[in-house]
Amino acid sequence: MTTPAGILAVVDDPALNTDIDRVVAAAGLRIVRTSNPSSRKVWTSAAAILLDSAAARRCAERGLPRRDQVLLVCHARPGPAEWEAAVAVGAQHVVMLPTQDRDLMVALSDAAERSCDGGSRGAVVAVLAGRGGAGASVFATALAQAAPESLLVDGDPWGGGLDLVLGSETAPGLRWPDLTLAGGRLSYPALREALPRRHGVSLLSGSRVLSGDASSNDIGALALGAVIDAGSRAGVTVVCDVARQPTPATETALAAADLVVVITTADVRSSAAAAATARWASAGNPNTGVVVRGPSPGGLRPVDVARIVGLPVLASMRPEPGIRPRLERGGLTLRRRSPLAAAARKVLGVLRQNPQLELVTGSAA
Repeated sequence: MTTPAGILAVVDDPALNTDIDRVVAAAGLRIVRTSNPSSRKVWTSAAAILLDSAAARRCAERGLPRRDQVLLVCHARPGPAEWEAAVAVGAQHVVMLPTQDRDLMVALSDAAERSCDGGSRGAVVAVLAGRGGAGASVFATALAQAAPESLLVDGDPWGGGLDLVLGSETAPGLRWPDLTLAGGRLSYPALREALPRRHGVSLLSGSRVLSGDASSNDIGALALGAVIDAGSRAGVTVVCDVARQPTPATETALAAADLVVVITTADVRSSAAAAATARWASAGNPNTGVVVRGPSPGGLRPVDVARIVGLPVLASMRPEPGIRPRLERGGLTLRRRSPLAAAARKVLGVLRQNPQLELVTGSAA
């Protein structure tokens, strides 16, 4: 990840500069001050630009190019002069300080994170099982391992724990019970630094709940949304393993996803269960497809599963050789030629198309 570009402040008013310093410091950002931008490059390369009305008029007179993330700041409610200056320079927002400190902090943080990766957001994929035991957690982990940079989020408080699948159950780091959020925004670099990391995957999972212990892995919808948004804004692929029931947290993950993946095995009973899951999942996000896991005991083809489930097939795969011993002894490791890795790469390929779901007519083993 690259260092975010600085915030350029062209503000004459000392009182406004004091308010700006407070907001920028709270956001942990870098600010550069000038009375006039020295060049067009300085103007265009800043993550965001803060202007007061006098500076906005000067910049407009210089003919500096229109760009995103230009904000006009003022102390009093903006009047005709402020709005005229904002229009002249092409400012997208007029922010009154200190009343709108929080709005300014959010806007600057967002602009700084966009500058790290050219403004692109990371893709978000939600994975859920068509029925219990279909292998959604394993496939979610495989997706995260196959992505160049990823955040794997355990969104199923009733699952066994993605840390066991990834093999990071003994690694130190932040778990869901350690994260106290009531919504708002998270800094992804700080979150990434606090999380366990294995095989290139940053993982937020639940803690271990033993027999007789009270459950401590409840996942709030606002907290889950903030975590997903932080990873996506930082440009990493976010993979969320979600529960197979319509909880507020599940609905949050589905709504945030660029692609929803339903996992089913290639038999009639599993396909029927997946059809019921698919109905409410696709109602929350119509961009939903199915991954079919072989073998098929009755010769059911992926195209047949697609008809039963009512979703396009994103990928089909043969059984993964030796998967159970690997999961028991150190967690999932993907071999380049494995069926699981191939299916994960295929789904990531669909995701890169933003995404365009197409039926796959090959057969599952």
